[in-house]
Amino acid sequence: MLDSRDWIPRTSITKLISVISGLHGIGTEAPITGASSPVGPFPSPAALLTTPSFVRNNVVLRWQILSPFAGASLKKEKKMNKDKIFKLAKGFRGRAKNCIRIARERVEKALQYSYRDRRNKKRDMRSLWIQRINAGTRLHGVNYGNFMHGLMKENIQLNRKVLSEISMHEPYSFKSLVDISRNAFPGNKNVVVPPRKVAF
Repeated sequence: MLDSRDWIPRTSITKLISVISGLHGIGTEAPITGASSPVGPFPSPAALLTTPSFVRNNVVLRWQILSPFAGASLKKEKKMNKDKIFKLAKGFRGRAKNCIRIARERVEKALQYSYRDRRNKKRDMRSLWIQRINAGTRLHGVNYGNFMHGLMKENIQLNRKVLSEISMHEPYSFKSLVDISRNAFPGNKNVVVPPRKVAF
């Protein structure tokens, strides 16, 4: 549905040509006829306004005037091939694997999820590495933030993935890193855990 604010009567096209020409900094060339196009990456406003694809029933849409590449949005989107849809939908539950109308919707949603989670996976893995490093450093009385700050002062450029692997599989090597960090950063002091009171 078109809103009344989204269209402009063709009677005011000549005024718009002069205004948009000033905005884009380009002159008004001759109208486009057939498959010809103006020279340069940006077509002129006059060419845009008089192109048949932009003029429909004496009405010109405002977003089509302001965007020099508005014609690209008028193209019809290509749908994926049926065989490709069913190949991607293999293993889905119910009719989502063999009914094309349902399969297409499920595959489109699955591709959206995969696009999103390829980015979320990187965040989740970094969070996991930090948790492992924090667990390893607290065994030696240092928290994660102070440990990383001490390594930065000593210019030890080990990333969190490597540090998490060392904390799990090389505890003695990790303890030496904690000692280096503790000596480099005065805030890395041994945390004295008070003894628990045992009730008799």
